[in-house]
Amino acid sequence: MIQKMEHTAIMVQDMERSIQFYCDVLGFNVRLRGRKPGREMAFLYLESQPDMEIELICDVDSAVGYNEDGIVNHLAFTVNDIEAAIGYLKDKRVEFCSDEIKPTLEGGRMILFWGPSQELLQLVERVNN
Repeated sequence: MIQKMEHTAIMVQDMERSIQFYCDVLGFNVRLRGRKPGREMAFLYLESQPDMEIELICDVDSAVGYNEDGIVNHLAFTVNDIEAAIGYLKDKRVEFCSDEIKPTLEGGRMILFWGPSQELLQLVERVNN
């Protein structure tokens, strides 16, 4: 029945700022950007994984309003070298939840950081990259 993961949606406060962060800092590309009544959306992808996307949603109608409550807890990104990735993101003034790299259940390593709308993001270095 289910063929693949399609996308993860993230509510954002500022579409321009969010697109800049995901594209310029994290390396995503915009596939599609548009508006519906009361809402602006953008679909972003990575060249290395074009069939899994992030959907950014910004409510532009004040009657709808930005919703900070959501069911999705975080979005994780695989990296080859977690220390190098942390250094790169710190150079871009990205705020981390802590300075401590923690172990994953599989024996890898991970760290959490914040996106521009305070969305929780994670870097994961797997055991066998």
